[in-house]
Amino acid sequence: MKIKFFIPLLFGVLAICDVRGDDLHVAIDAARVACSGISDELSHMKTMAGINTAVTAVGTAAGAGATAVGIVKSVRDKQSDEYTEIIAALDATGAQRIESEDEFLDIMSQILAQAGDPDSMAMAAAIKQKQSIDNQSRRLGNWRTGLMAANTATNVAGASIAGVNRIGVDLKTMISNCISAIDNLNTVRMMAYVSGVADPSDLARADSIITACSAWEMVDLSSIDTRAKNAAISSGIGAGVGLAGTIVSAVANTKKTRGDNTDTGASKEKNLNTAANILAGGTTVATGAATVFNGTQIAAIRRATDVDNACQGAFTQ
Repeated sequence: MKIKFFIPLLFGVLAICDVRGDDLHVAIDAARVACSGISDELSHMKTMAGINTAVTAVGTAAGAGATAVGIVKSVRDKQSDEYTEIIAALDATGAQRIESEDEFLDIMSQILAQAGDPDSMAMAAAIKQKQSIDNQSRRLGNWRTGLMAANTATNVAGASIAGVNRIGVDLKTMISNCISAIDNLNTVRMMAYVSGVADPSDLARADSIITACSAWEMVDLSSIDTRAKNAAISSGIGAGVGLAGTIVSAVANTKKTRGDNTDTGASKEKNLNTAANILAGGTTVATGAATVFNGTQIAAIRRATDVDNACQGAFTQ
């Protein structure tokens, strides 16, 4: 039993005695190589996340603009409906007055109307004002459609960028190799210290490298991917809602829809505009969420970059 106990201890002592003075230098150099290249990968990811944040921020602004324009359009449409009622009332009043006159007076009434009859002037003013409001409404509808189309395009781009801006196999392997090399350095450092073959300054340098680079073991790489995944999902939802809103807004603003003055047609146009406004608000929320997730991904990448900077800095000391 005693022999079995001392065999591992004997091998450990022999291993320590076998450590040479340059082994610590070799372990440091190996760790430097293993931990290099990580910063380039993180820098690329940070750049892509920054671009995506800008893209989705533009999309959020476009969605918010579409929502605001849609609300203003709703006000104009309500004003147009009010003028429609005024015109109908004036038309009914004029019809009753004309029906009470004979044919000669009917002709004279029309002549007087052209010369400045109050009812006719009011009718003309109401029609002119309604036409102006309808033109504004049509332009606002086109703007809403365009802004929602822009929002949709940015969401498609955002989903594509977020979908690929994740921790790849190469980066995971780099970080894993760095951690393994630091573990090996730590072992060699302990052996060099026990054997007494290492220079104190080399031991201090190894300690600094081990302390700085061991922080990689505490970095949560999954948080970077989670934020990218959430950004991609939010952008995807925004793209779907935005596309639906673009189509609904375009249909609501066609001549066929706007030109249907029946009760059914008016109700259909109103419902389409309401749906378009709701969809504009929905895609704005989704795009805004994607912007937030992209921003938090940058923060997560920055934390990993800070670890890498400290690790690389330790090698240059």
